Amino acid sequence: MVKREESSGNLLEEGGGYKIKTYPKRWFILFLYICYNAIGSFQWISYSSITNLVVEYYGVSSMVVDWTSITYNAVYPLFVVPASYIIDKEGLRTAGVYGCILTFIGTTLKLFSLHTDRFYIVGIGQIVLAIANVLVACLPSKLAAVWFSSNEITIACSLGVFGSQIGVALGYIVPPIIVNNHDSPETIGAGLHNLCWTLSMIILPVTLVVIFYFPSQPKLPPSITQAKIRDSKESFTNEAFFSSLRELCTNKPFLILMVAYGINIGVYSAVSTLLNQMILQYYEDADADVGLMGFIMVLTGLGGAILFSIILDKTHKFRIITMVIYLCSIASMISFMYALESRIKILTYVTCALVGLFTTAFMPVGFEYAMELTYPAEESTTSGLLMAMTQILGVIFTISLGFLNMKLGCFWALSSQAVLLTIGAIINFFVPSNLLLRQEALKMLNSDMRNLDHHRSSRLVYIQ
Repeated sequence: MVKREESSGNLLEEGGGYKIKTYPKRWFILFLYICYNAIGSFQWISYSSITNLVVEYYGVSSMVVDWTSITYNAVYPLFVVPASYIIDKEGLRTAGVYGCILTFIGTTLKLFSLHTDRFYIVGIGQIVLAIANVLVACLPSKLAAVWFSSNEITIACSLGVFGSQIGVALGYIVPPIIVNNHDSPETIGAGLHNLCWTLSMIILPVTLVVIFYFPSQPKLPPSITQAKIRDSKESFTNEAFFSSLRELCTNKPFLILMVAYGINIGVYSAVSTLLNQMILQYYEDADADVGLMGFIMVLTGLGGAILFSIILDKTHKFRIITMVIYLCSIASMISFMYALESRIKILTYVTCALVGLFTTAFMPVGFEYAMELTYPAEESTTSGLLMAMTQILGVIFTISLGFLNMKLGCFWALSSQAVLLTIGAIINFFVPSNLLLRQEALKMLNSDMRNLDHHRSSRLVYIQ
């Protein structure tokens, strides 16, 4: 006998001791996460997108401005293990609240930086935001698994990752609009004043809502997989956490993917950070164009991530899809190099969009691939280690790209990134394609439930 019940428009399935339900509020919780993730990510690129204006106002070098972005990458590896520890031990709510409060603090700190000799306060604010980002960036896969049904996990994870990309996209286009390109430091200062206050006014209500309403998990699990995890999960212990960490660090397929993932996203991070400086080498007084190019690059990246996530959900061909993304990333980077050399602006726009389309698409796909290779490890720990490699390589690539850009010029600097992507594609080829542990577990669960239903008239049903 099977019992099915409609509750608030969501299917409630009961049987074999399990009750499975997806709650409408899961979308609101995801929306909250996207909001404060976007605000923090906005500030990763907001100063680099107007490097020339920040240099003029504060009287610092462009390399110093680059560090407002590099700080995010540099801080991440230092705090990823503590962040994963908090998420695994205390749950989504504690991590979400801490991350949002730190984002609020870092944002409001920069209200005190609005003077030409206070760039150091900008640096302090960026460090706090970078620490908050460690907690925030580890959450998408965990939030998706805990709140969403099995056939929604990839899309929910992608939307969570999109929060950061939406923030980056706005971080490209909004600062050049608010902080106008004027010769007067007073006018630039007024624009920075408006930018900082706008961000503070946006993060305040989001922080209050997260503090008073951001549950750790739903009352009932959203999938059979989560129900089994809840049923078998032991209490958190330090020994279990560090044992899991050691297992991940010795998981060869995961380590191979981690390097391939880190190279792809590290290149994207470096090019994104230095986009302002590279574009202005070819097009003078093109501040607005830089912002629009960056915005389009991220926007097409969102579209690519959605497209490849849907294909991944339908096919589960992880290695084939990641190889296609990698090869297209290489081609788009080479096209971008030659578009800049041709000085044809519309072609530069198109190739910049292609770079975003394919490099960003690797983010959610790589996340889900890592979950498959490490199941049943904690999602937050897996994604945390994955992102740690990304941030380490992001720092190295950004600094080296900036150095090559100054010494050899933009063309050869970007050539180095195309070479790195080629190396990443070769490494990605060696990630096993037949080691999809989460898919196998789901198949076994479905098979067990069908057998029980057929032989014992079990009330246990499987997710449609």
